[in-house]
Amino acid sequence: MNSPEDLYQRPIVSVDLAIFALVPAGLEVLLACRGTDPFAGDWALPGGWIHVDKDRDLEAAARRVLADKAGITAPYLEQVGVFGDALRDPRGWSLSVTYMALISPDAFTLRHGGNVTDVAWRPISGEAVMEPLAFDHAAILRAATARLRSKVEYSTLPVHLLPEAFTLGELQAVYERLLGRSLDKSAFRKRMAEVDFIEPIEGEMRRASNRPAQLYRLKQARSTVFFDRTI
Repeated sequence: MNSPEDLYQRPIVSVDLAIFALVPAGLEVLLACRGTDPFAGDWALPGGWIHVDKDRDLEAAARRVLADKAGITAPYLEQVGVFGDALRDPRGWSLSVTYMALISPDAFTLRHGGNVTDVAWRPISGEAVMEPLAFDHAAILRAATARLRSKVEYSTLPVHLLPEAFTLGELQAVYERLLGRSLDKSAFRKRMAEVDFIEPIEGEMRRASNRPAQLYRLKQARSTVFFDRTI
């Protein structure tokens, strides 16, 4: 007689992360080289199993995987979606709860752990990278990249690609690079003032070619504000 476990096989459940940073050359994503089968030696998005004895919820699992696999703590996280079927993992039916993380590339030093033998930034062209990715991670990366680029139009999401302290000029430059077009300076600053999500850091300035520029910071860490119209 079959046991309930035989009749109702539980799917493999993991958390995978599309970790984005913006560098002078453009948008990049962090990839991990797998050290174990399946797909040993192949590149993939950093990920790992949910630990039911440690992770209080899905975001806690994502943050633990970030720390364990890439040495990254407390970036901006947003759930992208759930991907699953019987074919994405050769070990059987599996689900991936996927998050995107936005970070400043100079905010930490990369390291790797667990079953990861290496981690490296790779440039994104369109919504993909040059390397073939394990599992269905190419499709997951496309979904995460599309989410990021679409939200640039109507939210403050790009600020999470900057260091904790930044100038308004640096913030506008991030928007322009992700949008692929120039923005009117006065209109941009008016929009940022309307949503009221940043504040000046008292007494903190950054040297510039003409005159020192005021430094700003988020009023609430990890927060995202939505515009009432596209930028």
